[in-house]
Amino acid sequence: MASASTSTGAAKPSNPVLRRTVTSTTVNDSESSAAVSPSDSPRHSASSTSLSSMSSVDMGASKADEYANLVDLNGNSFTPPDYTIKDIRDAIPKHCFERSAIRGWSYILRDMACLATTFYLFNTFNTPEYVPNVAARALLWALYTIPQGLFGTGLWVIAHECGHGAFSASKRINDATGWLLHSALFVPYFSWQISHSKHHKATGHMERDMVFVPRTREQYANKVGHLIHELSELTEETPIYTLSMLIGQQLIGWPHYLITNVTGHNFHERQREGRGKGKKNGLGGGVNHFDPSSPLYEQKDAKLIVLSDIGIALNAAVQIYLGNTFGWANMAVWFWVPWLWVNHWLVAITFLQHTDATLPHYTAEEWNYVRGAAATIDRDMGFVGRHLLHGIAETHVLHHYISSIPFYNADEASDAIRPVMGKHYRADTEGALLGFIKAMYKSARTCQWVEPSADAQGAGKGILFFRNRNGRGTPPSKMQAQ
Repeated sequence: MASASTSTGAAKPSNPVLRRTVTSTTVNDSESSAAVSPSDSPRHSASSTSLSSMSSVDMGASKADEYANLVDLNGNSFTPPDYTIKDIRDAIPKHCFERSAIRGWSYILRDMACLATTFYLFNTFNTPEYVPNVAARALLWALYTIPQGLFGTGLWVIAHECGHGAFSASKRINDATGWLLHSALFVPYFSWQISHSKHHKATGHMERDMVFVPRTREQYANKVGHLIHELSELTEETPIYTLSMLIGQQLIGWPHYLITNVTGHNFHERQREGRGKGKKNGLGGGVNHFDPSSPLYEQKDAKLIVLSDIGIALNAAVQIYLGNTFGWANMAVWFWVPWLWVNHWLVAITFLQHTDATLPHYTAEEWNYVRGAAATIDRDMGFVGRHLLHGIAETHVLHHYISSIPFYNADEASDAIRPVMGKHYRADTEGALLGFIKAMYKSARTCQWVEPSADAQGAGKGILFFRNRNGRGTPPSKMQAQ
C-alpha cells in the first residue's frame, strides 16, 4: 500500500480511553453546514471548528511535542497537516474548476446507452431460441446484472456531482439533473445532498461526521460485551464473522443508512432547533433521510425533503407498473439485482475512502477542515474505476478539499495538490479492482475501533487511530482493570 504516513517508532502501553470535555465552541449539527467554508484556511487552534484566512501556521515547539508520539495502525509516526486550504486552491490550475453541463450530459447519455445496449443484447439473444439450456440462460442473466450495476453506479456518481454543484455552473441544472438520476436509483436527492454536505464539512470529526464514524474503544467494548481493558487480551474473532458482517454491509448498508442513519454520528440532541430531542440512530429512532422532521435537517429544508420523497414515490409507481406489466421476476433481473450492485459499489467505495490503517480521526478540539479532508484515501479500481465509475475512488482526497471540481478535471487537480499535501496524501494503488476488493476485507478485519496512541500527550490524545483485537498492526494500549 502506498501510504503518506511517516515511519518512526512504535507505541508504548498507556491509557487509551477517549475522554473529552465538550467546550462552548463545539458546533452543533445544524450549524455545521455553515461552520466551514472550503474557500478559507483553517485555524490551527485545538478548539477550532471553523476556518480563517491565515496562509501559514506556526504550531510552536510545545504543540509539536504533543504530536511527537502518535502512531497509526501500521506503526508509522503521524503529525497533523500544517498547510492551508488556500495552499490547496492556489496549486490547482484555474481551468480545473470549469464545469460544463453539455460535457456532463454526454457522460450521462453514454452511461444510459451502455445500459440500453446491454439490455437489448441480453433480451434479444439470451432466449430459448439462441440459448436452449435453462441453466446457461440463468447464468448469462446473472452476468448481465454485473455490468448493469456498474453503469448504474456511473449515473449515481454523476448525480452525486450534481449535489456538489460540480456538474454545471447552474444550480437549477445541477438539481434537476441530480434529482432525476438519483430518484431513478431510489436515492432521496436533496435529503442526501444536505446530509452529505455536512459529511464534507465534518469529515473525520468524531461527533459531527455523517458517515462511517468509527466506534471508540468504549463503544466497541460495549458492542461485543466485554470490559474495555479486556479488549487487548481477547483472542482473534473468526474471519467468517468478519466476512458475514461485510456481506451484510454490502447488501443492505445503503438503505439501512438512509432509513436509520447507521454509521452516522448520534449526537442529535445538539440539533439547534430541538428536532433531535429524544431521537437516536436506529430503526424507529426518528433519524432518517425521508422525514422532514428528522434532526438531520432544519425546518427550512422541509420542502426539499418532501420533493426528494416525491421523486422516490414516482419511481416506485413506475416500478409497480413495470412489475405488473412485465412480471416481477423479470423486473428483479432487469432492475432490482443491478440496483443491489449499485448499492454494493457505493457502500464499498465510501467505506474504503474513510477506513484504512493509516487514517486518523479527531475529537472536536483537534479537528479542523484541512485535517478532516486529509483523513481520506484514494483507491485504484483500474479500468472500472477510471472509465465506468468516473474516478470517484481515485480522486477522493481532492474531492474532499474542492468538491465542485468535475470528475473529468479531477486527475489533473489531484496531481497539482499532491506536492502541497506531501506525506499527508494517501493512496492505495495496489492490485487495481482485485486489490480494491481485498482491501474491503483487510479494512474490516483491522479497523475495528479508534483510540489515542499509547504515548500521546496533551493535544495528541485528541487524535485517534484504528486498532483491533485480531493481532494486526500496532496493538491496542494496555489498560488496568477497574
